[in-house]
Formats: sequence, C-alpha cells, structure tokens
Amino acid sequence: MLQQHPVGKRPSPVSVFVAVGGLYVGQSVIGGLTFLGLPAVLRTAGLPLDQIGLLYLVVLPWALKFLWSPYVERYRLPRLGKNRSRRIVAVGVSICASGLLILAYTGPSPVSVAIAVLFVVAMVTATVDIACDGFAVEALAVEHYGWGNAAQVGGSYLGSAIGAGLFLVLVDYFGWKNATTAMAALLISLALPFIFGPAAKAKPETREQIPSIRHALKRPQVRTGLLVAAVYVAAQKWGLAMLGPFLIDYGFDLVTIGALNGMGSMIVGFGGAILGGALVRSFGSSRVLILSIATQTLLLCAFATFSLNRDIAHWMVMTVAIVSSSGVMSIGFVALYACFMGWSDPRQAGVDFTLFQCMDGIVSMAGGLGAGAIAARFGYATSFLIAAGVSMLAAPIILLLMRRHVK
Repeated sequence: MLQQHPVGKRPSPVSVFVAVGGLYVGQSVIGGLTFLGLPAVLRTAGLPLDQIGLLYLVVLPWALKFLWSPYVERYRLPRLGKNRSRRIVAVGVSICASGLLILAYTGPSPVSVAIAVLFVVAMVTATVDIACDGFAVEALAVEHYGWGNAAQVGGSYLGSAIGAGLFLVLVDYFGWKNATTAMAALLISLALPFIFGPAAKAKPETREQIPSIRHALKRPQVRTGLLVAAVYVAAQKWGLAMLGPFLIDYGFDLVTIGALNGMGSMIVGFGGAILGGALVRSFGSSRVLILSIATQTLLLCAFATFSLNRDIAHWMVMTVAIVSSSGVMSIGFVALYACFMGWSDPRQAGVDFTLFQCMDGIVSMAGGLGAGAIAARFGYATSFLIAAGVSMLAAPIILLLMRRHVK
C-alpha cells in the first residue's frame, strides 16, 4: 500500500490546479511552437519535409529525462528539509525564457541553430516537468487526481493553442522576433502562480525513501504501464506528426492554420479534457482509451482520403484536423494520465511519472522522424494509412494489457 501525505499537510486543491496548470500551459507553449508552429513556418519558407522532421530530435530530452529524474527528485525531496519544487521551477523557467529570447534574434533558420537552442530549452523544460509532476501527485489527494489530469491536459491544449495558434498569427503580423519575444514573456507570467503559490508554503519534512528507477521498475504497475503508454502514443500521435506541413501543402496559409489551431485547442481541446475527465469517472480509463483510438483510426483514414482528393472543401479538412488533434487526443490523454498518476508512488512520483512520460517522448520522436521520411518519399496518404494501421493494432493490445496486468 502506497503511503500518502497527511491530509492536513496538503495545500488547497484549487491552488494546486492553478499552479501546475500554469506550468503545463507554459510547457505546451514551447511544445506547440516547436512541433506545430515552427514546422508550418519552415514549410512556408520552402524547407523540405525531411528537414522539418528533424525538429522531432528536440523530443530526445523528454525521452531520456528518466536518466536524471532520480537526481532531480532527490534534490527536490531531501531526506530532511523543505520540498524544493519552487526553486527548480523558478530557475528552469528563467532559462527557458532566455532560450526563446536567443531564438527570437537568431531566427527560425538555419534549422540546425533552431534545433540546438530548442534542444537546450527542452532539456530544462523536461527537468522542470519532473518537479511539477511530482509536486502534483504528492500534493493532491487521490480523489482529486481526475481534476489534476484535467488541469494538465487542458493546460497543455491551451498552451498548444498559444504556441501553434496565436504564435503563427503574431509571426504573420509582427514578425518572428516580436512573436518569439512575446512567448518568452508569457512563460515567466505563467510560472508565477506556482512560484508564489502552494509551492512557496512547503514545510520541512523527514523522508525515508530514496527515489530511484530501480524501485519504480520493481512495481508491476509501472512495467505494464510503460507498455500501455508506448502502444497508446503510437496509435494517437504518429499519424499527426506531419499535420502542419500537410495543411500548408493543402493550401492553408499560416494565419488560417494559426487561428483555427488556436480556437480548436482552446475550445475543443480544453472542452475535450473536461469531457475526458467525466468519461473516465463514468466508464473507466480503459474504455475511454479504446474509444479514442477507434475514433482516431477513422480520422486518419479521412486524412488519407483528403491527401488523395485535393478538391475537398477546406472547412471539412480543418474540422477533421481540429477534432483529431484537439478533441480526440485530449479525451484520450486525460484517461492515460489518470492512469499515470494512479500507477505512481507518491514517495517518488517525479521518477515514476517521468518514466511514463519518457516512453511517450521516445515513441513520439520515433514517429515524428519516421513520418517525415515516409511522407517525403511516399506521400502523405501512405503516411496516414500506416498510422491508421498502427492504431487498429493498438486497440486490442491496450485492452488486453489493461484488463490482465494493470490493477
């Protein structure tokens, strides 16, 4: 039985939702800018798809952060003393904002420079995320995990709306430098509720367990959960890796993509996160995961059809894109992240939760690099159909794992 912190030591759940939600928004601003906004900018400038696909190398820190998560967690949770989440977040966000300022002046190309800067930003953001997730799991009671997931996933979509939506609009109207500088200032603002909120009220504690990867991998929930995460992320994310370039090649301009992505993420994505929480509460995580995969399979087949029939109305293409990348994804990931929280040991939540997220990062990076190469050589239709096939195979595998191995 996992030990929970005494209820009296926990901060107000609402204050935790606001604090961690702000950090999740900030992290996703960077992610949306990197993986959705920047690819569209580069494609507009005429860069080939295989070079754009190299941006997914920036996922590498998120895939490997489990290597340093025990050290971050040991620093964050000393054997005797206060929780240091606040210090990690404050320093990390300052470095990330500085990285975006550098990128504002160096520009989006050459791609190698942008990747180098964003790689450093990703390293720091991934480290901050270890502290943020660990703090959320230990600060919230089990009955509040669902709302914690809603704050996480909803904040992620709001951040993506800004990074992939508002950012593109700002680039089109005010230029790269001004738009990227605005994103840096926004990161600082979003971190303030955490820095001056519940994390600032930490009390000294005595802790017996030393966080470690070995402790995590000894638990069957973690081992099987990693398999579930890998299969689910492949089913949901691989097909959407080239969505931004596809929309550009279909005839959409940056302003249209930015505006519709932004509205889609803010309304459909955030709404999907709330709906996902309700569905998980009513029907359970496994059923919601399977439902989202089945729906995504159909939508990927629709994208393959669009790529072969370029006379389909733009409003229909964009509607499917918003439903797929915002609605279905948000519902499914609320269910998946609820599982992550439940499978994590509160005494080293930063390590356990990080392992699950690293599997997400590894599979996402592989899919992004592969999708770019496949789309460049065989076309968008082949890329979407392969992703749909992966989704079809994923559903029964996840169902089997959830029923037999994860309790």
